Amino acid sequence: MANKRPFGPGFHHVAIKATDFEATVKFYEEGLGFVRHFGWGEGNTRAALMDTGDGNYIEIFAGRADSEIPEGGILHYALRVEDANSAFARAIAAGATSVIEPKDVSPANADHPITFRVAFVRGLAGETIQFFQNDEL
Repeated sequence: MANKRPFGPGFHHVAIKATDFEATVKFYEEGLGFVRHFGWGEGNTRAALMDTGDGNYIEIFAGRADSEIPEGGILHYALRVEDANSAFARAIAAGATSVIEPKDVSPANADHPITFRVAFVRGLAGETIQFFQNDEL
C-alpha cells in the first residue's frame, strides 16, 4: 500500500514567542545558520520566518513577557497543506477542537504583499496545530 500524506506536502513550521526578538533572530541566524526568509509587523507584533535550510521554518514572534512561558516557548506547529478548509474539517471530524476556523491572512508591514490561508485546531493532547496553505512560503 502506498504511503499517502493526509494533509499535503507536510511540515511547515514551529512557532515560538521571544522575550528579545532581535536577539532570538540573531541566535537562529548566527548560532544555527538559519536565514530570515520573510517578516512582518512592528514592535511587539513583529514576526519572522527563519528558513531551517530545507524549506521548513522556525516562526519567531516578538512580545513575550519574561514571566509568560506557559507553553515552554512553543506556540504551535504548522503543517503545510494544499487545502486548509479540508484539513481543518478532517481534524475536527477526528476529534480536534476548533481554535481558529479557516481564514485568509495578509500580514501588515510584510516584506512584500502576501496572503495565505490558515486554520488552527487543538489536538487531543492539548497541542495547537496550524494548517498553512500558500504556494510561496
